[in-house]
Amino acid sequence: MTRPVPSVRTVAAAVAVVGAVIFVTLTVVLVPWHPVPGGGPSSLPAPDTVLSPEQLARAEAYAGPARWLGWSSLLVSLVVVCWLGFTEAGARLVGRLRGWWWVRVTLGCFLLLLIGELVTLPLALAIRHNALQAGLTNQDLAGWLRDDLVGLLVSTVFTAIGAMVLIGLARRLPRVWPLCAGVLSALLVVLGSFVYPLVVEPLFNRFTSLPAGPLRTSILRLAAVEHVRVDDVLVADASRRTTSLNAYVTGFGSTRRVVLYDNTVNDLKQAEIESVVAHELGHARHDDVLLGTVLGACGAALGVGLLGLIVARPGVRRRSGITGMADPRAVALLLALTAAASFLASPVENTISRAIEARADLSALDATRDPVAFVELQKQLAISSLQQPAPPEWDQLWFGSHPTPVQRIGMARTLAKAYDEGAR
Repeated sequence: MTRPVPSVRTVAAAVAVVGAVIFVTLTVVLVPWHPVPGGGPSSLPAPDTVLSPEQLARAEAYAGPARWLGWSSLLVSLVVVCWLGFTEAGARLVGRLRGWWWVRVTLGCFLLLLIGELVTLPLALAIRHNALQAGLTNQDLAGWLRDDLVGLLVSTVFTAIGAMVLIGLARRLPRVWPLCAGVLSALLVVLGSFVYPLVVEPLFNRFTSLPAGPLRTSILRLAAVEHVRVDDVLVADASRRTTSLNAYVTGFGSTRRVVLYDNTVNDLKQAEIESVVAHELGHARHDDVLLGTVLGACGAALGVGLLGLIVARPGVRRRSGITGMADPRAVALLLALTAAASFLASPVENTISRAIEARADLSALDATRDPVAFVELQKQLAISSLQQPAPPEWDQLWFGSHPTPVQRIGMARTLAKAYDEGAR
């Protein structure tokens, strides 16, 4: 007696459940929800003790317009992409394209993403003007447009690859495509994170090795303290684009790299640079990029399962003007669902990110034992980026990927007392 073949809804539901269970389990077990002993600082400093009145006024003058322009751009983008995906408009547009199905999918991704870029271009220019007025960028319009175009092409490549995987599997394996696509999408997330430092980052910046000298020696010493193998420390020529100070760790395994902005190297004192590098080494020590990648892979599998459930509904297919996931015109619906899911998932993603960033701060403080330099670093980072020391809670909930400056300074001052008392 043959077993009944599971329906595509059943397969999609199973993929969604497995993806969700693994994501939640890993989040509970591996995310450092309470990295600071005692649950965090007992009190937070007032913003006017972090920055001067003049610095606070500059931050407010920039951050207010930047926040509302950013939110407006996001909402306009969401409205347009949802209109294209949840109505027949996007399907009709993609349906006019000709060629093999994968050609239509690729061209459809580019066309839909281009529309999104064009409708938000006035707001993007306003955001750039606000940054120019505030002195946060010195990049000319030609350079800005070049970066925007490169970003559009990179997004097109990654989006088209994902869309071709989903649609191709749906065409080849109509009943079990959510299972195969969920596994393959998760693997693509891991592969993308692995090659990103080598393939994408050089499109936007040039990287050179930090020259030999006291700073490089101290960074390698910190790496030894944090038990992190570092073959090289790279410097990015970010000053041609921004005046903000930054450093980051990217990739994992053989592609992991610690990167400093050139203005970070040039504008900060050595103790402050050591503090920011110790933070990034903390990420490397705990394999935070790999953790984020694995969580992203689980999220991708969950998303594929939910996509299968949504597309299986006749009403959705009818309203969006497609026959199913195997239809190349489904690209518009796919982009709409991805954009909506990304927006709704932002609070979860950034809550996880803030916990991971707090642990990296703790690692930096424990490695350097210099809370004074850490506090001064947070002030300089806020000043250079015109960041509010205590931004609105609703904005921090949705888009705050790091603890606020007052939270980070409060942590440092709490740990300073513990260091003085020998408690750590």
